[in-house]
This record gives sequence, structure tokens and C-alpha cells, in this order.
Amino acid sequence: MTKYSKWVGLLAAVAVIAVCYQPWIYVPRVSLEIGGMYATGKQNFGRPGLMNCILAGVAMIMFLLPFIWAKRTNIFIVAFNIAWAVRNYILLTKCPMGECPEVKMGLYLLLLASGVMLVMAFIPDVVMKEKK
Repeated sequence: MTKYSKWVGLLAAVAVIAVCYQPWIYVPRVSLEIGGMYATGKQNFGRPGLMNCILAGVAMIMFLLPFIWAKRTNIFIVAFNIAWAVRNYILLTKCPMGECPEVKMGLYLLLLASGVMLVMAFIPDVVMKEKK
């Protein structure tokens, strides 16, 4: 699996960026749809997926670099990315005053792709050279 960890991690990072442009939740009472990069309606939810896109872009670069420091830095970046994805899940799926939103598939895919990125960051494909 370590042979393909770079490419699977890269694919998961692309998936995180793509999922940020899909709808994440829908609140039927106020007909409000929230995605990673937009929100319809009068409420200002900002762009909760922007940080995920930035971190996934940096992680893509770190997955491609063949240096040990890049692999170690990537673990921190990807861990922060999954923490931000969990934060988005907690904030967006809460039920204020008993009104729960409909959770769309995009939010679950964000958590899944972020988790795959984390696993692939922990098993990098690094060739160690022996010192003589």
C-alpha cells in the first residue's frame, strides 16, 4: 500500500477540494442550502470549506515532494485538515431549537476523504539511503 500512498493521498486531496463545492446541508424551514464555498439565503455562513481547500492544496504539494521533512509536515497539515472537517460537521449539523438540518452526502464525503488523506500521510513512500 505504501507504493500507492502518494497517489491515493493526492486523489483524496482532489476529492476534498471537489466536495467543498457540493451542498453539505439543507435547512427546509428557511430553505437554506449550505455548501463548503457558498450559502444560499440571508444568513451569513461564510465559506467553511475554504480552509479545507487551502490545506488540501498544501497537502497535495507535500504528497509530491520526496523529502522526509515534507512527509512529516504533511502529517500535521492533514491532521489539521481533518480537525477542520470535523469542526465543520459539528457546527453545521447541530440542531438549534430542535430544528435539525438535512445532512447531504457532501459533508460525509468530506470526512471520508479527509480521513483517507490522514491514513495516506501516515504511510508515506520514502526510500531511505544507507550511510556508509
